[in-house]
Amino acid sequence: MPHVALVTGGSRGIGEAISKQLKSEGYLVAATYAGNDEKAAAFTKETDIKTFKWNVADYQASVEGISTVTEALGPIDVVVANAGITRDAMFHRMTPEQWQEVIDTNLTGVFNTVHPIWPSMRERKYGRIIVISSINGQKGQAGQVNYAATKAGDLGIIKSLAQEGARLGITANAVCPGYIGTEMVRAIPEDVLNSKIIPQIPVGRLGEPEEVARCVSFLASADAGFISGATISANGAQYFS
Repeated sequence: MPHVALVTGGSRGIGEAISKQLKSEGYLVAATYAGNDEKAAAFTKETDIKTFKWNVADYQASVEGISTVTEALGPIDVVVANAGITRDAMFHRMTPEQWQEVIDTNLTGVFNTVHPIWPSMRERKYGRIIVISSINGQKGQAGQVNYAATKAGDLGIIKSLAQEGARLGITANAVCPGYIGTEMVRAIPEDVLNSKIIPQIPVGRLGEPEEVARCVSFLASADAGFISGATISANGAQYFS
């Protein structure tokens, strides 16, 4: 039987590339999304990957959504916690609402996604948990205190889960992308990309979503069974943790 993989935020950007990569390797993939019905429908039509709508910031919605995925595809073997948002502002201007919304989605959302699946993984003695963190969770970033805090917290989650799952056949790892050429990043004015962002990247270019997806596919594979609590930095040598 093929493994079942759940990719949150899996119909756009990096998540879309991850969903496609895992499907190409024979996984049964469920991709979640929060709000863009039109994009999700187009994604399913293009890829034949099932999409499921819920807000990862809502624990009960996550429990119900995961139950629906399990009924449709079977027990979930691979969790890719990719869903995330930004609400950027310099700290002195950041509102409590901007702080909390990012915490709820990017940090609590990982708990809400993994926690309902964890008992089944423990029972079956197999699981792969992969969290998409960020270079800014490793080095920090002005104007992103909320985002950087969540992405740093995600690394604490995988290091702790790695220890809890070690004797149960469950691994937990993270991928920390740098600047990746998603639709959002490529919407940045070209002069800003070329003068301020790309010069910071030693390899001299943006990363591609597919390069992050290949990191995820390795961590999800049987070949990565001895790798747990680790972080893969996919940032073109921009930062070394």
